[in-house]
Amino acid sequence: MESKSELVKIAGAVLLPQLGGFVNGKLTRNEITGWYNQLSFPSFRPPNWLFGPVWVSLYTGMGYASYLVWKTGGGFGGPARIPLMLYGTQLALNWAWTPIFFGMHQLKWSVVEIVALTSSVAATGVAFYNINKLAGYLFIPYFAWCAFASVLNYSIYKLNTPSTATIEEVTDDSKQK
Repeated sequence: MESKSELVKIAGAVLLPQLGGFVNGKLTRNEITGWYNQLSFPSFRPPNWLFGPVWVSLYTGMGYASYLVWKTGGGFGGPARIPLMLYGTQLALNWAWTPIFFGMHQLKWSVVEIVALTSSVAATGVAFYNINKLAGYLFIPYFAWCAFASVLNYSIYKLNTPSTATIEEVTDDSKQK
């Protein structure tokens, strides 16, 4: 059984990622009924209600994983230092995606950002695994979701970006006039 002070540390590690999720959730909710619902979506887009529970569970898993690495790897002064820095990087990238996509409506830049996020999640998962195997395994669903979200984000970008004409199309159009 974990001591009370360890339970507080676990709770803190689990709550930290939830804070950004809570703030970003508010931004997302404000945009769903307007801008977001006007977009075109691929057929594989999950229903809106699924995103909240998925993110709560992923944030919980990543938070607990960070605690395991911090505890097993000697905190910021031990071998866990680099993995925890990677964790902070991926968490910042995670929190940055929502303002880019939902706040600024930047579909192209949200694709760039989510690819960076997914890459940093993979790096963090591997680094965590090298310190604590369970922590690394806890990043697998997170990586899978981010990979799926990257494909979804790219698809939304492509479906909502006007195509540019090729040189052949421009040349053909001018000949017909």
